[in-house]
Amino acid sequence: MSNPDVLLVDIAAMVESEQSNQMPLTVVTSSAVITGRLAPEALWRQRVSEVLSDSARLGPFAGIFTNDGTQRRPDHAETPTHLHFHVARILQGSIGIPETGGMYRVAIQDVSAWTVGDFSYSDH
Repeated sequence: MSNPDVLLVDIAAMVESEQSNQMPLTVVTSSAVITGRLAPEALWRQRVSEVLSDSARLGPFAGIFTNDGTQRRPDHAETPTHLHFHVARILQGSIGIPETGGMYRVAIQDVSAWTVGDFSYSDH
């Protein structure tokens, strides 16, 4: 999407401003359908850092996701450019992967379609 959807940008900005992590969203990109809940970028970065810290091999990368290891947007009022999903899955046929949900960062400009709500799958 060369001109990001203003409504989607507004949703992302609201999630950022209220520090909420409960907004369910499903997006379509050129390569995937992703469904899950949006999280503020700071919360998303913190969670990714925690997961990486728990890994012997990936632990050194944890600092990149914290305030100490990366440049932050100078003005939090700046328009968001990415959606930060947690408890998210890539929809593949009738299943969502990973089954337990993952952490995804999606550029808003890459979203071609979206809907409020997430999709859950069961084995039944």
